[in-house]
Amino acid sequence: MEYKIIKKLGILEGEPEGYRIEMNIICWGEDGAPKLDIRKWQPNGRPSRGLCLGEEGLKALKDRIKDVTL
Repeated sequence: MEYKIIKKLGILEGEPEGYRIEMNIICWGEDGAPKLDIRKWQPNGRPSRGLCLGEEGLKALKDRIKDVTL
């Protein structure tokens, strides 16, 4: 599937030259709307499994994680 990274928000875990989990704003497909994308990326720059959230999902995530502690 085609994608376009609109804005790189940063690496959450991993090494810059190895497997890493990134948070980006991405459009998937030809007519895809921008989504928050949290995904593992392979060292060769290919995307692996991840999570995409639209505006509604992002609002719900913000509400639920504001009080989370580990």
